[in-house]
Amino acid sequence: MEPLTEKEIRSSFVNATKGDAARLKLPLDFAETPWEDLDFLGWVDPGAPLRAHLVVPREDGPLGVSLRVPAAGRTSALKTSMCQICLTPHASSGVTLLAAPLAGPRGREGNTVGVYICADLACSLYLRGKRVPKLRGLRHEETLSVQERVTRAIENLDGFLARVTAG
Repeated sequence: MEPLTEKEIRSSFVNATKGDAARLKLPLDFAETPWEDLDFLGWVDPGAPLRAHLVVPREDGPLGVSLRVPAAGRTSALKTSMCQICLTPHASSGVTLLAAPLAGPRGREGNTVGVYICADLACSLYLRGKRVPKLRGLRHEETLSVQERVTRAIENLDGFLARVTAG
């Protein structure tokens, strides 16, 4: 992913007001973002921990989506969950349901779409082996190459974003 400026990020959001985009806090470690290892930028807002944000590079410019993070609930350490974007298995607390308001009038009416995704939004790092999920029990090894897994994750993310922007 090519590095993005703060201005590019703030102006990319399709399901947030300009005021909301102006108020969001960038990741605390934004200056150290490993752009070369990312397929999208994702973070939980350090100023509003029940908000998360995704910014995805597109040919016509970045596409940003704001998401709601559920309040912390109890999860079982014995169960595993899988991210719908990168298909990384985690202990159940490593995957969370994020809800995105739809873009446009339907979003302003309160309509949302959800996705189960890595709670730390680090799908790109899991795909490349730069981060290892906390998982009890056996881990499965995929036969796909890293590039094939990245392509699959981007297709999964594109499907989710299409549902958000169809509103």
